[in-house]
Amino acid sequence: MNPEKLNRTDLEQLQLERLQSSLFRLDRNVALYHDRFRKLKIDIEKIRSVKDLANLPFTTKSDLDAAYPYGLFAVPLRDIVRLHTSSGTTGRPIVTGYTKNDLNHWADLMARNIKYSGAHEEDTLLNAFHYSLFTGGLGFHYGAEKAGLSVLPTSESGELRKQLAVMRDYKATILASTPDYAMKLIQAMKDEKIHAEQLHLRIGLFGAEPWSEEMRKLIESELRIKAFDIYGLSEVMGPGIAAECDQHCGLHINEDAFIAEVIDPATGKVLPHGEEGELVLTTILKEGVSLLRYRTGDRTKLLPGTCACGRTFARMARISERTDNIVIIRGVKIYPARFKEILSEMGGTLPDWKLVIENVNNIDEVTLNVAISDKIPYFDEVRKLERLKDDIIRHVKKELSISIKVHFVESAPCDNTSDSGECTVVDLRK
Repeated sequence: MNPEKLNRTDLEQLQLERLQSSLFRLDRNVALYHDRFRKLKIDIEKIRSVKDLANLPFTTKSDLDAAYPYGLFAVPLRDIVRLHTSSGTTGRPIVTGYTKNDLNHWADLMARNIKYSGAHEEDTLLNAFHYSLFTGGLGFHYGAEKAGLSVLPTSESGELRKQLAVMRDYKATILASTPDYAMKLIQAMKDEKIHAEQLHLRIGLFGAEPWSEEMRKLIESELRIKAFDIYGLSEVMGPGIAAECDQHCGLHINEDAFIAEVIDPATGKVLPHGEEGELVLTTILKEGVSLLRYRTGDRTKLLPGTCACGRTFARMARISERTDNIVIIRGVKIYPARFKEILSEMGGTLPDWKLVIENVNNIDEVTLNVAISDKIPYFDEVRKLERLKDDIIRHVKKELSISIKVHFVESAPCDNTSDSGECTVVDLRK
């Protein structure tokens, strides 16, 4: 059975069977869902259609945060063979666990999505996603191996010259990275006077952050490749939730593992295909941590009609933006309030700041404008101010995993200053 080409009736029957199994496991093993079903008087045995999913409650990031670290695990810890977490840049990291079956399914889904690009067993994939608690590195790694590819596990490296040398010398044919990292490699190629013809690349697999069609065209032109978007979410599984095929007309959702809905973020009402709203995902294969109607915060729409490639899986538009105040910078999701927390630890600054995010040559550049107190003893001492600036940059890098520039100003840098230190975020990428 090839689930990618099932008719909708058979596919929805497969989804329903897996959904029912998942619901019984959640009701039996996860207190959050068991208590919520009882409080809302939900009889899960009456879920007899995928459309009945709309009658069930949402799961939110605050639920995941409250369950830290293991409150949402649906199997005993002895059955968990790997743990991953979100970055923690939006607060406490979200922990997810995988059973052996989960890892096998994840590798299968990623292998499927990698093959959508035309990848085959003769290819060598350079994996520039970070190998860590972050799901990207290992998600791509095991998926590529399952697809029969050779893998160069270089991870994301600041030594771009060496990265390019490995790519060239070992004849990598596929690059997997964030689009922002691809742009950095392109700039490094120009600096090192390396031409695309000296490389062997033919495919790029990019994810972890929104990127425009303009950036796609630029990456394809500079690297002489075909670029594909792969969507994932650490809380749900990692990469491999959806991916583009060679038709580039939306991302096919792996509907044998996930049920996708798009809702009005204000009312929670399920929207029809073609209307943009917030993506909601339900896992129906995952054993370790299974989520019911998880509100992703990502804005998209489900696309009507079928794809010319012959796959019957539903397609979603590429992610356009967030429905909340999270900003995504170089693949890292960050609540702006985290800057307030960092600045509150730094002596000599006021609680007033403005974050400016720009796209310079298709690379995200971030500047933090910070008000400093004229009452501090070294207000006019350049050396000590530079030391304070370096401290802020270092703390942001350590806590949020991004590099920024810092500019000091003598007065409030934003118009909506408050005692809470919540100031303006100016995202010029939109």
